[in-house]
Amino acid sequence: MIEKVLIANRGEIALRILRACRELGIGTVAVHSTADRDLKHVRLADESVCIGGASATESYLNIPAIISAAEVTDATAIHPGYGFLAENADFAERVEESGFRFIGPTAETIRMMGNKVSAIKAMKAAGIPCVPGSNGPLDDNEHRNLKLAAEIGYPVMIKAAAGGGGRGMRVVHDETQLLEAIALTRTEAQSAFGSNIVYMEKYLGNPRHIEVQVLADTHGNAVHLGERDCSMQRRHQKVIEESPAPGITAEEREMIGERCAEACRKIGYRGAGTFEFLYEDGEFYFIEMNTRIQVEHPVTELVTGQDLVVEQIRIAAGETLSFDQSDIVFRGHAIECRINAEDPERFVPSPGPISLYHPPGGPGVRVDSHVYTGYVVPPYYDSMIGKIITWGETRDTAIARMHTALGEMVIEGIKTNIPLQQKLMKDEAFRRGGANIHYLEKKLGLS
Repeated sequence: MIEKVLIANRGEIALRILRACRELGIGTVAVHSTADRDLKHVRLADESVCIGGASATESYLNIPAIISAAEVTDATAIHPGYGFLAENADFAERVEESGFRFIGPTAETIRMMGNKVSAIKAMKAAGIPCVPGSNGPLDDNEHRNLKLAAEIGYPVMIKAAAGGGGRGMRVVHDETQLLEAIALTRTEAQSAFGSNIVYMEKYLGNPRHIEVQVLADTHGNAVHLGERDCSMQRRHQKVIEESPAPGITAEEREMIGERCAEACRKIGYRGAGTFEFLYEDGEFYFIEMNTRIQVEHPVTELVTGQDLVVEQIRIAAGETLSFDQSDIVFRGHAIECRINAEDPERFVPSPGPISLYHPPGGPGVRVDSHVYTGYVVPPYYDSMIGKIITWGETRDTAIARMHTALGEMVIEGIKTNIPLQQKLMKDEAFRRGGANIHYLEKKLGLS
Protein backbone atom coordinates (compact mmCIF):
# COMPACT_ATOMS: atom_id res chain seq x y z
CA MET A 1 0.00 0.00 0.00
CA ILE A 2 1.03 3.57 -0.64
CA GLU A 3 2.65 5.05 2.50
CA LYS A 4 2.16 8.79 2.06
CA VAL A 5 0.00 10.81 -0.36
CA LEU A 6 0.63 14.40 -1.36
CA ILE A 7 -2.71 16.09 -2.06
CA ALA A 8 -2.16 18.43 -5.01
CA ASN A 9 -5.39 20.37 -4.63
CA ARG A 10 -7.42 22.53 -2.27
CA GLY A 11 -10.90 22.92 -0.79
CA GLU A 12 -13.48 20.21 -0.31
CA ILE A 13 -11.87 17.65 -2.64
CA ALA A 14 -8.56 17.95 -0.77
CA LEU A 15 -10.39 17.27 2.50
CA ARG A 16 -12.22 14.34 0.88
CA ILE A 17 -8.90 12.80 -0.22
CA LEU A 18 -7.38 13.33 3.23
CA ARG A 19 -10.27 11.47 4.86
CA ALA A 20 -9.88 8.55 2.44
CA CYS A 21 -6.16 8.37 3.23
CA ARG A 22 -6.90 8.39 6.97
CA GLU A 23 -9.31 5.51 6.50
CA LEU A 24 -6.57 3.53 4.76
CA GLY A 25 -3.91 4.45 7.32
CA ILE A 26 -1.91 6.47 4.79
CA GLY A 27 0.11 9.56 5.73
CA THR A 28 -0.85 12.88 4.13
CA VAL A 29 0.92 15.98 2.85
CA ALA A 30 -1.11 19.12 2.12
CA VAL A 31 0.35 21.64 -0.30
CA HIS A 32 -1.13 25.11 -0.27
CA SER A 33 -0.80 28.65 -1.59
CA THR A 34 -0.10 31.64 0.63
CA ALA A 35 -3.84 32.38 0.56
CA ASP A 36 -4.78 28.90 1.81
CA ARG A 37 -2.80 28.49 5.03
CA ASP A 38 -6.03 28.13 7.01
CA LEU A 39 -7.75 25.50 4.87
CA LYS A 40 -9.21 22.70 6.96
CA HIS A 41 -7.23 19.91 5.28
CA VAL A 42 -4.00 21.90 5.72
CA ARG A 43 -4.64 21.98 9.46
CA LEU A 44 -5.51 18.29 9.58
CA ALA A 45 -2.77 16.85 7.35
CA ASP A 46 0.28 15.14 8.83
CA GLU A 47 2.51 17.63 7.01
CA SER A 48 1.96 20.78 4.97
CA VAL A 49 4.08 22.72 2.50
CA CYS A 50 3.49 26.19 1.06
CA ILE A 51 4.21 25.95 -2.66
CA GLY A 52 3.71 29.53 -3.85
CA GLY A 53 1.66 32.67 -4.08
CA ALA A 54 -2.09 33.12 -4.10
CA SER A 55 -2.61 32.79 -7.84
CA ALA A 56 -3.06 29.25 -9.16
CA THR A 57 -0.19 29.67 -11.62
CA GLU A 58 2.17 30.32 -8.73
CA SER A 59 0.93 27.40 -6.65
CA TYR A 60 -1.59 24.74 -7.68
CA LEU A 61 -0.45 24.83 -11.32
CA ASN A 62 3.25 25.00 -10.41
CA ILE A 63 4.48 21.52 -11.33
CA PRO A 64 8.12 21.93 -10.12
CA ALA A 65 6.91 23.23 -6.74
CA ILE A 66 4.55 20.28 -6.27
CA ILE A 67 7.20 17.73 -7.25
CA SER A 68 9.69 19.39 -4.89
CA ALA A 69 7.17 19.24 -2.04
CA ALA A 70 6.73 15.52 -2.65
CA GLU A 71 10.48 15.03 -2.60
CA VAL A 72 11.17 16.93 0.64
CA THR A 73 8.33 15.17 2.48
CA ASP A 74 9.14 11.68 1.17
CA ALA A 75 5.64 11.27 -0.27
CA THR A 76 5.15 8.12 -2.32
CA ALA A 77 2.11 9.16 -4.38
CA ILE A 78 0.32 12.29 -5.59
CA HIS A 79 -3.46 12.69 -5.84
CA PRO A 80 -4.50 15.55 -8.18
CA GLY A 81 -8.19 15.74 -7.19
CA TYR A 82 -10.17 17.54 -9.90
CA GLY A 83 -9.43 20.77 -11.76
CA PHE A 84 -5.98 22.38 -11.75
CA LEU A 85 -3.52 19.65 -12.93
CA ALA A 86 -5.86 16.65 -12.64
CA GLU A 87 -6.10 16.13 -16.40
CA ASN A 88 -2.68 17.48 -17.34
CA ALA A 89 -0.78 14.69 -19.07
CA ASP A 90 2.57 16.47 -18.64
CA PHE A 91 2.00 16.60 -14.88
CA ALA A 92 1.13 12.90 -14.70
CA GLU A 93 4.25 12.13 -16.71
CA ARG A 94 6.48 14.28 -14.50
CA VAL A 95 5.05 12.68 -11.35
CA GLU A 96 5.87 9.16 -12.47
CA GLU A 97 9.23 10.11 -14.00
CA SER A 98 10.15 11.56 -10.60
CA GLY A 99 9.47 8.23 -8.92
CA PHE A 100 6.01 8.87 -7.45
CA ARG A 101 2.73 7.13 -8.17
CA PHE A 102 0.13 9.24 -9.92
CA ILE A 103 -3.32 8.48 -8.54
CA GLY A 104 -5.05 8.55 -11.90
CA PRO A 105 -4.64 7.23 -15.46
CA THR A 106 -1.38 7.12 -17.38
CA ALA A 107 -0.16 10.25 -19.13
CA GLU A 108 -0.74 8.51 -22.46
CA THR A 109 -4.41 7.91 -21.64
CA ILE A 110 -4.95 11.45 -20.35
CA ARG A 111 -3.38 12.83 -23.51
CA MET A 112 -5.53 10.65 -25.76
CA MET A 113 -8.80 11.43 -23.98
CA GLY A 114 -7.95 15.12 -23.54
CA ASN A 115 -7.96 15.61 -27.29
CA LYS A 116 -11.54 15.40 -28.53
CA VAL A 117 -10.57 14.07 -31.97
CA SER A 118 -8.41 11.23 -30.67
CA ALA A 119 -10.93 10.51 -27.90
CA ILE A 120 -13.80 10.12 -30.37
CA LYS A 121 -11.65 7.91 -32.59
CA ALA A 122 -10.75 5.68 -29.62
CA MET A 123 -14.35 5.49 -28.42
CA LYS A 124 -15.69 4.58 -31.86
CA ALA A 125 -13.13 1.79 -32.06
CA ALA A 126 -14.30 0.61 -28.64
CA GLY A 127 -17.97 0.56 -29.67
CA ILE A 128 -19.12 3.68 -27.84
CA PRO A 129 -21.89 5.62 -29.68
CA CYS A 130 -20.71 9.06 -30.80
CA VAL A 131 -22.32 12.18 -32.22
CA PRO A 132 -22.30 12.11 -36.05
CA GLY A 133 -19.48 14.35 -37.23
CA SER A 134 -16.28 14.83 -39.17
CA ASN A 135 -14.54 11.84 -37.55
CA GLY A 136 -11.34 13.84 -37.42
CA PRO A 137 -9.88 17.36 -37.78
CA LEU A 138 -11.21 19.75 -40.39
CA ASP A 139 -8.73 20.70 -43.08
CA ASP A 140 -8.57 23.89 -45.15
CA ASN A 141 -10.65 22.52 -48.05
CA GLU A 142 -13.70 24.79 -47.93
CA HIS A 143 -15.67 22.78 -50.49
CA ARG A 144 -15.13 19.57 -48.51
CA ASN A 145 -16.16 21.24 -45.25
CA LEU A 146 -19.36 22.62 -46.78
CA LYS A 147 -20.20 19.21 -48.22
CA LEU A 148 -19.51 17.50 -44.89
CA ALA A 149 -21.81 19.88 -43.01
CA ALA A 150 -24.59 19.28 -45.55
CA GLU A 151 -24.19 15.50 -45.12
CA ILE A 152 -24.31 15.74 -41.31
CA GLY A 153 -27.27 18.13 -41.47
CA TYR A 154 -27.59 21.60 -39.95
CA PRO A 155 -27.30 22.80 -37.28
CA VAL A 156 -23.72 21.65 -36.70
CA MET A 157 -21.19 22.56 -34.05
CA ILE A 158 -17.54 23.50 -34.63
CA LYS A 159 -15.45 22.44 -31.64
CA ALA A 160 -11.83 22.82 -30.59
CA ALA A 161 -10.09 19.45 -30.26
CA ALA A 162 -8.38 20.62 -27.07
CA GLY A 163 -11.41 22.53 -25.76
CA GLY A 164 -13.29 22.24 -22.51
CA GLY A 165 -15.43 24.10 -20.00
CA GLY A 166 -17.76 25.37 -22.68
CA ARG A 167 -15.01 27.23 -24.55
CA GLY A 168 -13.92 26.63 -28.13
CA MET A 169 -17.30 25.75 -29.62
CA ARG A 170 -19.62 27.48 -32.03
CA VAL A 171 -23.08 26.52 -33.37
CA VAL A 172 -23.69 26.98 -37.11
CA HIS A 173 -27.27 27.02 -38.42
CA ASP A 174 -26.68 27.25 -42.18
CA GLU A 175 -23.92 27.13 -44.77
CA THR A 176 -23.58 30.93 -44.97
CA GLN A 177 -22.09 30.92 -41.46
CA LEU A 178 -19.93 27.80 -41.71
CA LEU A 179 -16.60 28.96 -43.10
CA GLU A 180 -16.41 32.04 -40.87
CA ALA A 181 -17.32 29.91 -37.83
CA ILE A 182 -14.50 27.47 -38.60
CA ALA A 183 -11.99 30.32 -38.92
CA LEU A 184 -13.15 32.02 -35.71
CA THR A 185 -13.10 28.80 -33.70
CA ARG A 186 -9.59 28.00 -34.95
CA THR A 187 -8.37 31.42 -33.83
CA GLU A 188 -10.07 31.09 -30.45
CA ALA A 189 -8.73 27.55 -29.97
CA GLN A 190 -5.16 28.61 -30.74
CA SER A 191 -5.39 31.45 -28.24
CA ALA A 192 -7.09 29.48 -25.45
CA PHE A 193 -5.57 26.01 -25.84
CA GLY A 194 -2.42 26.40 -27.94
CA SER A 195 -3.87 24.27 -30.76
CA ASN A 196 -6.00 25.37 -33.70
CA ILE A 197 -7.31 21.89 -34.49
CA VAL A 198 -11.12 21.87 -34.78
CA TYR A 199 -13.71 19.30 -35.77
CA MET A 200 -17.38 19.24 -36.67
CA GLU A 201 -20.32 17.33 -35.24
CA LYS A 202 -24.10 17.33 -35.31
CA TYR A 203 -25.64 19.87 -32.94
CA LEU A 204 -28.32 18.28 -30.78
CA GLY A 205 -31.08 20.75 -29.98
CA ASN A 206 -32.49 19.63 -26.62
CA PRO A 207 -30.31 16.88 -25.15
CA ARG A 208 -29.78 15.88 -21.55
CA HIS A 209 -26.31 15.51 -20.04
CA ILE A 210 -25.89 11.92 -18.84
CA GLU A 211 -22.56 10.57 -17.59
CA VAL A 212 -21.40 7.08 -16.62
CA GLN A 213 -18.99 6.43 -13.74
CA VAL A 214 -16.32 3.76 -14.24
CA LEU A 215 -13.48 2.22 -12.26
CA ALA A 216 -10.69 0.13 -13.76
CA ASP A 217 -7.58 -1.46 -12.29
CA THR A 218 -4.23 -2.43 -13.81
CA HIS A 219 -5.21 -6.11 -14.00
CA GLY A 220 -7.80 -5.79 -16.77
CA ASN A 221 -10.84 -5.42 -14.52
CA ALA A 222 -13.38 -2.66 -15.14
CA VAL A 223 -16.86 -1.89 -13.81
CA HIS A 224 -19.47 0.80 -14.23
CA LEU A 225 -21.31 2.34 -11.29
CA GLY A 226 -24.35 3.63 -13.11
CA GLU A 227 -25.19 7.01 -14.51
CA ARG A 228 -25.72 10.56 -13.31
CA ASP A 229 -27.92 13.29 -14.77
CA CYS A 230 -26.08 16.63 -14.85
CA SER A 231 -28.43 18.56 -17.11
CA MET A 232 -29.11 21.45 -14.71
CA GLN A 233 -26.32 23.71 -15.96
CA ARG A 234 -25.48 27.39 -16.20
CA ARG A 235 -22.85 28.49 -18.72
CA HIS A 236 -21.79 24.84 -19.08
CA GLN A 237 -21.22 24.66 -15.32
CA LYS A 238 -23.21 22.01 -13.44
CA VAL A 239 -25.51 23.24 -10.68
CA ILE A 240 -27.37 20.06 -9.64
CA GLU A 241 -26.45 16.41 -10.23
CA GLU A 242 -28.38 13.25 -9.45
CA SER A 243 -28.22 9.48 -9.71
CA PRO A 244 -29.86 7.54 -11.19
CA ALA A 245 -30.93 9.68 -14.13
CA PRO A 246 -34.73 10.07 -14.30
CA GLY A 247 -36.25 8.02 -17.11
CA ILE A 248 -33.20 5.88 -17.85
CA THR A 249 -34.23 2.23 -17.72
CA ALA A 250 -32.27 -0.57 -16.10
CA GLU A 251 -31.72 -2.03 -19.58
CA GLU A 252 -30.33 1.25 -20.92
CA ARG A 253 -28.09 1.56 -17.84
CA GLU A 254 -26.67 -1.91 -18.31
CA MET A 255 -26.17 -1.43 -22.05
CA ILE A 256 -24.30 1.88 -21.91
CA GLY A 257 -22.53 1.02 -18.66
CA GLU A 258 -21.11 -2.24 -19.96
CA ARG A 259 -19.97 -0.53 -23.18
CA CYS A 260 -18.08 2.02 -21.07
CA ALA A 261 -16.50 -0.69 -18.93
CA GLU A 262 -15.47 -2.61 -22.05
CA ALA A 263 -13.99 0.58 -23.55
CA CYS A 264 -11.84 0.90 -20.39
CA ARG A 265 -10.55 -2.64 -20.91
CA LYS A 266 -9.75 -1.98 -24.55
CA ILE A 267 -7.78 1.23 -23.97
CA GLY A 268 -6.07 -0.04 -20.80
CA TYR A 269 -7.67 2.58 -18.57
CA ARG A 270 -6.82 2.71 -14.86
CA GLY A 271 -8.49 4.54 -11.99
CA ALA A 272 -11.75 6.45 -11.80
CA GLY A 273 -13.22 8.00 -14.92
CA THR A 274 -16.44 9.38 -16.34
CA PHE A 275 -17.87 8.97 -19.83
CA GLU A 276 -20.01 12.00 -20.69
CA PHE A 277 -22.89 11.72 -23.13
CA LEU A 278 -25.59 13.83 -24.69
CA TYR A 279 -28.85 11.90 -24.51
CA GLU A 280 -31.70 12.67 -26.89
CA ASP A 281 -34.63 10.62 -28.21
CA GLY A 282 -33.45 7.50 -26.41
CA GLU A 283 -29.91 7.62 -27.86
CA PHE A 284 -26.56 8.19 -26.12
CA TYR A 285 -23.87 10.23 -27.91
CA PHE A 286 -20.35 10.34 -26.44
CA ILE A 287 -18.86 13.83 -26.05
CA GLU A 288 -15.82 13.38 -23.80
CA MET A 289 -14.21 11.41 -21.00
CA ASN A 290 -13.08 12.95 -17.73
CA THR A 291 -9.97 11.11 -16.58
CA ARG A 292 -10.32 12.00 -12.89
CA ILE A 293 -12.69 11.99 -9.95
CA GLN A 294 -15.70 14.26 -10.52
CA VAL A 295 -17.21 16.93 -8.28
CA GLU A 296 -20.45 14.94 -8.33
CA HIS A 297 -18.97 11.58 -7.32
CA PRO A 298 -20.86 11.53 -3.95
CA VAL A 299 -24.24 10.82 -5.58
CA THR A 300 -22.79 7.65 -7.08
CA GLU A 301 -21.28 6.70 -3.72
CA LEU A 302 -24.64 7.07 -2.00
CA VAL A 303 -26.61 4.90 -4.45
CA THR A 304 -23.94 2.18 -4.75
CA GLY A 305 -22.38 2.20 -1.28
CA GLN A 306 -18.87 2.25 -2.81
CA ASP A 307 -16.08 4.68 -1.86
CA LEU A 308 -14.64 5.94 -5.16
CA VAL A 309 -11.68 7.82 -3.67
CA VAL A 310 -10.53 4.89 -1.55
CA GLU A 311 -10.79 2.70 -4.65
CA GLN A 312 -8.72 5.23 -6.64
CA ILE A 313 -5.92 4.94 -4.10
CA ARG A 314 -6.09 1.14 -3.98
CA ILE A 315 -5.88 0.97 -7.78
CA ALA A 316 -2.85 3.29 -7.80
CA ALA A 317 -1.22 0.95 -5.28
CA GLY A 318 -1.55 -1.87 -7.81
CA GLU A 319 -4.41 -3.70 -6.12
CA THR A 320 -7.31 -5.29 -7.95
CA LEU A 321 -10.80 -3.81 -7.72
CA SER A 322 -12.35 -4.78 -4.39
CA PHE A 323 -15.64 -5.70 -6.09
CA ASP A 324 -16.92 -6.82 -9.48
CA GLN A 325 -19.98 -5.80 -11.49
CA SER A 326 -22.26 -8.30 -9.77
CA ASP A 327 -21.47 -6.72 -6.40
CA ILE A 328 -22.79 -3.31 -7.42
CA VAL A 329 -26.39 -2.81 -6.36
CA PHE A 330 -28.19 0.47 -7.13
CA ARG A 331 -30.38 1.54 -4.23
CA GLY A 332 -32.51 4.65 -3.89
CA HIS A 333 -31.84 8.10 -5.31
CA ALA A 334 -29.24 10.79 -4.55
CA ILE A 335 -29.13 14.50 -5.41
CA GLU A 336 -26.25 16.96 -5.07
CA CYS A 337 -26.51 20.76 -4.92
CA ARG A 338 -23.33 22.74 -5.40
CA ILE A 339 -23.00 25.59 -2.91
CA ASN A 340 -21.15 28.56 -4.39
CA ALA A 341 -19.94 31.80 -2.83
CA GLU A 342 -21.77 34.01 -5.30
CA ASP A 343 -24.72 36.33 -5.71
CA PRO A 344 -27.73 34.02 -6.34
CA GLU A 345 -29.18 36.33 -8.99
CA ARG A 346 -26.20 37.96 -10.71
CA PHE A 347 -23.76 35.05 -10.12
CA VAL A 348 -20.95 37.45 -9.22
CA PRO A 349 -18.40 35.79 -6.87
CA SER A 350 -18.75 36.75 -3.20
CA PRO A 351 -15.41 36.17 -1.43
CA GLY A 352 -14.78 37.24 2.16
CA PRO A 353 -15.02 36.06 5.77
CA ILE A 354 -17.73 33.62 6.89
CA SER A 355 -19.05 35.00 10.16
CA LEU A 356 -21.26 31.98 10.89
CA TYR A 357 -21.39 28.49 9.38
CA HIS A 358 -23.81 25.74 10.34
CA PRO A 359 -24.22 22.66 8.13
CA PRO A 360 -27.49 20.71 7.88
CA GLY A 361 -28.00 17.18 9.17
CA GLY A 362 -30.56 14.43 9.51
CA PRO A 363 -31.25 11.12 7.76
CA GLY A 364 -29.79 10.82 4.28
CA VAL A 365 -27.89 14.13 4.39
CA ARG A 366 -24.16 14.48 3.57
CA VAL A 367 -22.18 17.71 3.41
CA ASP A 368 -18.78 17.89 1.69
CA SER A 369 -17.25 21.27 2.55
CA HIS A 370 -13.99 22.76 3.76
CA VAL A 371 -15.43 25.96 5.25
CA TYR A 372 -16.03 26.84 8.91
CA THR A 373 -16.97 29.86 11.02
CA GLY A 374 -14.16 32.39 10.61
CA TYR A 375 -12.90 30.96 7.32
CA VAL A 376 -12.13 33.58 4.67
CA VAL A 377 -13.20 32.63 1.13
CA PRO A 378 -10.35 33.82 -1.15
CA PRO A 379 -11.06 35.58 -4.44
CA TYR A 380 -8.48 33.63 -6.44
CA TYR A 381 -10.18 30.30 -7.12
CA ASP A 382 -13.46 28.66 -8.11
CA SER A 383 -16.42 29.92 -6.08
CA MET A 384 -17.66 26.49 -4.99
CA ILE A 385 -17.38 26.18 -1.20
CA GLY A 386 -19.23 22.92 -0.67
CA LYS A 387 -21.86 20.42 -1.70
CA ILE A 388 -25.00 19.12 -0.04
CA ILE A 389 -25.89 15.57 -1.03
CA THR A 390 -29.13 13.89 0.00
CA TRP A 391 -30.29 10.29 -0.40
CA GLY A 392 -33.72 8.73 -0.21
CA GLU A 393 -35.43 5.48 -1.13
CA THR A 394 -37.24 7.51 -3.82
CA ARG A 395 -36.38 10.63 -5.83
CA ASP A 396 -39.20 12.54 -4.12
CA THR A 397 -37.71 11.73 -0.72
CA ALA A 398 -34.25 12.86 -1.84
CA ILE A 399 -35.72 16.16 -3.10
CA ALA A 400 -37.67 16.70 0.12
CA ARG A 401 -34.56 16.07 2.21
CA MET A 402 -32.56 18.46 0.02
CA HIS A 403 -35.14 21.21 0.44
CA THR A 404 -34.99 20.74 4.22
CA ALA A 405 -31.18 20.66 4.23
CA LEU A 406 -30.91 23.86 2.19
CA GLY A 407 -33.24 25.55 4.66
CA GLU A 408 -31.11 24.40 7.59
CA MET A 409 -27.77 25.46 6.14
CA VAL A 410 -26.45 28.73 7.58
CA ILE A 411 -23.66 30.67 5.86
CA GLU A 412 -23.40 34.29 6.96
CA GLY A 413 -20.97 37.03 5.96
CA ILE A 414 -20.99 36.23 2.24
CA LYS A 415 -23.63 35.63 -0.41
CA THR A 416 -24.32 32.10 -1.66
CA ASN A 417 -26.49 30.42 -4.29
CA ILE A 418 -28.59 28.64 -1.65
CA PRO A 419 -31.71 30.72 -2.54
CA LEU A 420 -31.41 29.58 -6.17
CA GLN A 421 -31.06 25.94 -5.14
CA GLN A 422 -34.12 26.26 -2.92
CA LYS A 423 -36.14 27.58 -5.85
CA LEU A 424 -34.96 24.73 -8.06
CA MET A 425 -36.06 22.12 -5.53
CA LYS A 426 -39.60 23.52 -5.99
CA ASP A 427 -39.34 23.90 -9.77
CA GLU A 428 -41.95 21.82 -11.58
CA ALA A 429 -39.70 20.82 -14.48
CA PHE A 430 -36.93 19.70 -12.12
CA ARG A 431 -39.35 17.81 -9.89
CA ARG A 432 -40.79 16.09 -12.95
CA GLY A 433 -37.27 15.04 -14.05
CA GLY A 434 -35.69 14.87 -17.47
CA ALA A 435 -35.12 18.59 -18.16
CA ASN A 436 -32.58 19.27 -20.93
CA ILE A 437 -29.27 21.12 -20.68
CA HIS A 438 -30.79 24.42 -21.86
CA TYR A 439 -33.63 24.52 -19.34
CA LEU A 440 -31.90 26.33 -16.48
CA GLU A 441 -30.35 29.04 -18.64
CA LYS A 442 -33.73 29.75 -20.23
CA LYS A 443 -35.35 29.85 -16.80
CA LEU A 444 -32.72 32.34 -15.61
CA GLY A 445 -33.01 34.43 -18.78
CA LEU A 446 -29.43 33.72 -19.81
CA SER A 447 -30.20 32.40 -23.28
